[in-house]
Amino acid sequence: MPKLWEESIDEHRRSVRDAITKAAWRLAEEHGPLSLTMSQVAGAAGIGRATLYKYFTDIESILVAHHARHVKDHLRALEDLSGGSKAPGARLVAVAEEYASICFHRRRHASADIGALVHRGPEVADAERRLHGVFADLIAQSAADGLVRTDLGPEELAAYCRRALDAAGEMRDLEGVARLTRVVLDGLGYSYQAQDDGHSAATGNHHRPH
Repeated sequence: MPKLWEESIDEHRRSVRDAITKAAWRLAEEHGPLSLTMSQVAGAAGIGRATLYKYFTDIESILVAHHARHVKDHLRALEDLSGGSKAPGARLVAVAEEYASICFHRRRHASADIGALVHRGPEVADAERRLHGVFADLIAQSAADGLVRTDLGPEELAAYCRRALDAAGEMRDLEGVARLTRVVLDGLGYSYQAQDDGHSAATGNHHRPH
């Protein structure tokens, strides 16, 4: 089979898969996942039931696939922020702010019933492990720069940070999310002054004539 043909077929399959998962998630949000049928999903996605069953076996597998893709995208965004060129402290703040925003929006786009279906399995455990690693690594780097407390280890502080930021889902608006994020960073003992001083020193050294 010609390579271009293979790529075209793969792209078509991805498009159909995306249409299915998006349609199912939207219907699950509107009517609840327990009352959703494969026939409803096929109709909303604009495909036949036979085609639908070539991609998924049941409603749960569709919703899990949709959730897994979002989790993957969120993790990539957080890992990109954590591995940026900024100082560790600035990256820690950026990751905390982004994760709080994710928690805020996530709670508004998934009911408790949907959450019970999709938040389980090895993929979820792996995502939790990677997320924990992002926070633990940044906290360890920030501690080395004197920006966060050291009476607790990075692993413990990462667990605190993640759990506390999850509460962003309960906030009424993004201003509340921003306040909560600041409180969580305060709990880490995060020093904005030390970050600013370190940035100023680095900038000064960079521009100092030889």
